[in-house]
Amino acid sequence: MKSKTVVVTGANRGIGKQIVKELAEMGHHLIIAARDNKSGSQFATELKDSGYQVEFRKLDLENPESIHDFAKGLYTDYEKIDVLINNAAVFLDQGENVLSVAMDTVRKTVQINLYGPMDLTKTLINLLKGSEEGRIINISSELGAMIEMAGLHPAYRLSKVGLNAFTKIAADDLSETNIKINSMCPGWVKTDMGGKGAQRSVEQGADTAVWLATAEDIPNGKFLRDRKEIEW
Repeated sequence: MKSKTVVVTGANRGIGKQIVKELAEMGHHLIIAARDNKSGSQFATELKDSGYQVEFRKLDLENPESIHDFAKGLYTDYEKIDVLINNAAVFLDQGENVLSVAMDTVRKTVQINLYGPMDLTKTLINLLKGSEEGRIINISSELGAMIEMAGLHPAYRLSKVGLNAFTKIAADDLSETNIKINSMCPGWVKTDMGGKGAQRSVEQGADTAVWLATAEDIPNGKFLRDRKEIEW
């Protein structure tokens, strides 16, 4: 398998961390993007000490300047990237309803979960076009699926509805390029965000993203879980 250069956001913990581990073990070059310098650098060092091709770069999706500085660094150091995995996200309104949630919480959630990934994708698009097979993978959630829309968690749900819509729009806009973009749902995973009651392991949660990043033949403009298409 040809080595790919892969950017993973929110890659210092949880599902993102597992995605990095698995792709690094396959021989790919990983760029760990996270806002926490300490944990991101430590994780990158651990993998490099084990012989893997990994580096850490700071990225805060809440801050547009950080997004653009991150992208500027990649354009300086790379001629292309092959895969962008928009994994970083926050879930700040667990248990809240649409009447009780603070609007500041909604704004912060949408900035990090939707506007940030959209801005990063737009900014890095020319590096992705430099790849023979550019791929964008948006880590979404079935909480953002309109077919199952219900009450509670309004900020998180809205942000993931938006991320799914961005996937569909971008798939059409990029249809004549070499880039494929998909959303995927990892399920309810045992992470800091998912909590101890979650029923899926990080390995299960990461599997579809790793497959989308590496498989020879993948769909485009779809919403997937467990490597299978699901309804929006």
